[in-house]
Amino acid sequence: MPGSSLRITRLVALGVLASLIVGLVRSARRQPTPTTTGVANWEPLVEEAPTPSRSGPVQFADADTSAEHRGWVEPDADGGCPGSHPVKGNTQSKIFHVPGGMSYERTNAERCYCDEAAAEADGYRKAKR
Repeated sequence: MPGSSLRITRLVALGVLASLIVGLVRSARRQPTPTTTGVANWEPLVEEAPTPSRSGPVQFADADTSAEHRGWVEPDADGGCPGSHPVKGNTQSKIFHVPGGMSYERTNAERCYCDEAAAEADGYRKAKR
């Protein structure tokens, strides 16, 4: 079996050669370790701070919360709604009650809407009864 020992010798030689090539490639790919030389000199991100166009405190406009824009009014002291806004809304359940509904009379309104569309636009749903 002189041929098999020749094969083994060739395989060992190929293995050694492959190991050498892998070692050379790895050493060529290694990055040199960075060296620090004193204090870093960074460029500023902003040359100068922008100057405000005016001085003094900023004034924000109040949001318009008038009844005609928000679609509802506050109920009376007893929880009733005025004639112009008869739909009663419950803010916790997000359910509204219309006049003639089964539980309309016993419902204490937290918001009073002018119509069903205004209550639905505010995220409420109609009572099932």
